[in-house]
Amino acid sequence: MSAEHPVVAITGSSGAGTTSVTRTFQHIFRREGLTAAIVEGDSFHRYDRDEMKKAMAEAAAAGNVNFCHFSPEANLLPELATLFEEYGNTGTGRTRRYLHDDEEAAPYGQEPGTFTAWEQIPPGTDLLFYEGLHGAIVTGDADVARHSDLRIGVVPIINLEWIQKLHRDRTQRGYSDEAVMDTILRRLPDYVHHICPQFSQTHINFQRVPTVDTSNPFIARTIPTADESFLVIRFADPKGIDFPYLLSMLHDSFMSRPNVIVAPGGKMELAMQLIFTPMILRLMQRRSLV
Repeated sequence: MSAEHPVVAITGSSGAGTTSVTRTFQHIFRREGLTAAIVEGDSFHRYDRDEMKKAMAEAAAAGNVNFCHFSPEANLLPELATLFEEYGNTGTGRTRRYLHDDEEAAPYGQEPGTFTAWEQIPPGTDLLFYEGLHGAIVTGDADVARHSDLRIGVVPIINLEWIQKLHRDRTQRGYSDEAVMDTILRRLPDYVHHICPQFSQTHINFQRVPTVDTSNPFIARTIPTADESFLVIRFADPKGIDFPYLLSMLHDSFMSRPNVIVAPGGKMELAMQLIFTPMILRLMQRRSLV
């Protein structure tokens, strides 16, 4: 970690809601006049879209039916750890973009599902902001977590995560229910072994818990709304957190444990603004003192 060049990492699985968290951080960066180097976890996948299909087929033929993007072997985790470390030390590092669709691919003259060329992060950014699957992972080959200054987990309870994924993949990607269910089942072992442990490496976790029945996520017609949810905010180290202030600002919130605040789901963006703005400013202050 480096006070001079902070690294912030948002970690959550596909369908967890990390994108909305990223939007909140972008508001903070704009308001505070900060320039962030944005890095998407997808850009550190090992394979492009076509290569991944082949790699999954080869893995299945060899008896590994669970190979997926959650798997460490499907990602360039040592390179991601190197980026975090290099950025912390120098304010730059090597990254690229994964082009998800036609709109993203058009400016590069490439096909969707491919990567751009590797390039250096330009000088002059204030911090690195990562959002993806592996921002707090620790493996035998790579300790990504240790090179970041602020790690945040975004973790809906599993049934809600599945509902969100089902709706997204059906509406945006045209997948059938069976195809989405197959994906969920294939990823489950790596979710347990490689995604869940990261939430013990994070400084703060945001977990959305629905207050409606999600017993069978595969027949849910709608995604539970923010107002139909509670937000469970867990601080790994409660020291220095102004809980009375947060409770007064987050109406109808309460503490369920000495390091956990429970707030109405609709207060998620406000909670993030209140919690992360001072944290980001402290990182910037430390940076100016180096």
